[in-house]
Amino acid sequence: MARVITVAVVDDDRMLLDGLRAWLGGVPELRLVATAATVGELLAAADGHLPYGAGVPGYTAPDIAPADIAPPDIVLLDLVLRDGSAPTDNIRRLLRTGSRVLMISTVPDRSRIIEAIRAGADGYLTKDHDLPTLVTAIKDLATGRGAHSPELAFACAHDSSPARPRLSPRERQILLDYASGMTLKSAARRAGITVHTAKDYLDRVKAKYQQAGRPTYTKLDLARRVREDHLDGG
Repeated sequence: MARVITVAVVDDDRMLLDGLRAWLGGVPELRLVATAATVGELLAAADGHLPYGAGVPGYTAPDIAPADIAPPDIVLLDLVLRDGSAPTDNIRRLLRTGSRVLMISTVPDRSRIIEAIRAGADGYLTKDHDLPTLVTAIKDLATGRGAHSPELAFACAHDSSPARPRLSPRERQILLDYASGMTLKSAARRAGITVHTAKDYLDRVKAKYQQAGRPTYTKLDLARRVREDHLDGG
């Protein structure tokens, strides 16, 4: 039996929340566990100050202590909330709980997309996408992948901020292969170069990220940079 993915939504648009309840209620692999108008409300519920999941019609409090309730796997987070909170702060607060964050917005604002991804959001969708696209994005995040979308791909392709290093085609190839799990020897063989040359390319990549103010030391760090910059085509 497939694991059910738990989802929470933070949005102050009640019509959208009603729509998401109806949509997600028809997807057996997903379970909507909470809705809130602000990140603070969601976190207060998770801490036991409010009934967790109280925003969902028909909710019945579980017969366990609030501290035993795991945070949702995925949080759908509206980019701009009426409480004036900063999107980057909201993202970081949610990430600290262990949830992954999928941003949803009415517009594909390129600069805000990049800011959200830099802050750690795992994907970005505009609200005009259909249910299958949303479900696919949620499932991708739940399995550790990023949520790819045309808006995100366009923003990343045109990101010229100093925080995004300019990599040569060969540097990018070695980075992608090595960060995906290959050994350096395998990455070098695939590129048709020596291990020494492959290491040189990888060192250049690390140096460029260091200069951009994003230190990158380990393979895990490199994999994180690939996800953040959507270098794998996301």
